[in-house]
Amino acid sequence: MKLRGYLGLSALIAICFSSVLWAQAGKATERVLYNGKIFTAEPDRPYVEAVAIHGDKIVAVGTHAEVAKAVGKDAESVDLQGRVLLPGLIDSHQHALDGGITFITADVGDKVETMDELAAFAADAKKTGKGMRGDILYITGLPLEFWTKIDELNARFSSGAYADQPVLLAGSDGHTGWANHALLRRTGVTKEFLTHLSKTERRYYGFDSDLAPNGFVVDASMDKVDAPLPDFSPEQLLQAGRAAIGYNHTLGITAWLEPSDASLPLATYRRDILMVYRSLSERGEMTVHVAAFPLIDPKVSGDQLAQVLALQREFKDVPNLTVPGVKFFEDGVVEYPSHTAALSRPYRDGTNGELLFDPARFAALATAADKLGLIVHVHAIGDQAVKVALDAIEAARKANGNSGLPHTITHIQFASPADVLRFRQLGVVASMQLLWAQGEPDTIEMIKPYIDPEIYQWQYPARSLLQAGATIAGASDWSVSSPNVFEAMYYAETRKGVEGVLLPGERMPREAMLYAYTRNSARAMNQLDRIGSIAPGKQADFVLVDRDVLTVSAEELKETKVVWTMFGGQIVYRAQ
Repeated sequence: MKLRGYLGLSALIAICFSSVLWAQAGKATERVLYNGKIFTAEPDRPYVEAVAIHGDKIVAVGTHAEVAKAVGKDAESVDLQGRVLLPGLIDSHQHALDGGITFITADVGDKVETMDELAAFAADAKKTGKGMRGDILYITGLPLEFWTKIDELNARFSSGAYADQPVLLAGSDGHTGWANHALLRRTGVTKEFLTHLSKTERRYYGFDSDLAPNGFVVDASMDKVDAPLPDFSPEQLLQAGRAAIGYNHTLGITAWLEPSDASLPLATYRRDILMVYRSLSERGEMTVHVAAFPLIDPKVSGDQLAQVLALQREFKDVPNLTVPGVKFFEDGVVEYPSHTAALSRPYRDGTNGELLFDPARFAALATAADKLGLIVHVHAIGDQAVKVALDAIEAARKANGNSGLPHTITHIQFASPADVLRFRQLGVVASMQLLWAQGEPDTIEMIKPYIDPEIYQWQYPARSLLQAGATIAGASDWSVSSPNVFEAMYYAETRKGVEGVLLPGERMPREAMLYAYTRNSARAMNQLDRIGSIAPGKQADFVLVDRDVLTVSAEELKETKVVWTMFGGQIVYRAQ
């Protein structure tokens, strides 16, 4: 996936700095926001004329006359000038610190589509040093189509100037990559190494008919080839955190659920994620709500849930940061040549993706997590992985009763009709990245020829889930793809891409997507009592946009711009 549209880091820092100064200079105890179309995300009263805030809280919503009674005569009046006011937008699955790192490293964003463009980008990244991690040239965000050109990658990046220069290219999906010959030698990925792997272990590596590695890696094998990369410094991580918060504010996003990725075991997650947010909080820069979900690793023994509870205790006093649950990976990704997503029927070549947790162990862990009050958040791409995740949550509900915890399955690229119905029955939130649900190479030629047609017909089944009564939360998986909510809403509604429309019967209504990125995502974070809608008692988090996102055409919707973003009653971003 592409479509990132990033701002430069220096521009982000300037925007954040000027916005903070504006907020500090213009603090008001009470305000009335009026003369706009206000979407509350409260189903009983979704549209109101005005909203009043006192400090960082909403105190009244309704008509202008009604809310004026809730504040004093000296309250500041804010004329919305007919624009649309929404609750602060919420992303229910975002790797924000990873996204922030793309601003300070060599991420291709939307700048590279051809091999010549990649070669030029790599040469510049090496020359400027932006792509160097130690002595390894590391470039991220590659479109997945590059993995169909392995021979050309080897011709360009394993000889000449790169014969002895280790190179690692990482895919935009966060699961795949390619290492050149020099890096394969350094990390011991050789023909002999592959020969001694089991068939299951070997399928995470690309190789030719003689078992010589061709450099392609997916999921588990990424850990081996990226092991030599040096850690980012605390200063770099702090800079990335600042950039992530600033960039999200430009898009109207004031909260997100931050799940661990596969490379972040508990100790690393604490250092690289939780400590960064604590540092930002200590500097007064934590102007977002973050729900952090550390990884439960299937390869690690011992009581990982107890370690997560210890993290809860350690970070419980950091404002706007919670550790309400745990992240599980149950499979990988479906696109050729990865094929690590677990499907109910094999891929056309006879292989299938591996379930990363044995179903019985998964059910036991989900049950234990639920009993401890921890939300279960599951990566599941293939329909078989979705089924096993639902089975695990069902086991927890049966063993413990309905805890009310918003257990969540994210991605859900494929799901069977029977399992679509189970989301509502089990109270499972469907966290979906519907910017991906468009007719493009990633959803058509890299998938359709390789999987069973019956499975393919249920790709990103958003409308089916909605009609079955499921709670759908909006998500981006940034830095995998853009966190721009209005672009995601466009693709959710149209399913239209460069190669046509993807399964038009699964198009989503626009108002449903506004709920997905507000109250439903707050539900996934277990914070609907504080954020996610415009209602008395909730925090004053808002975004003002430049057009009526409920009535404009789909093409106009995609171009929506944020006028300003408010967090806790203070402006944290204002368009220049």
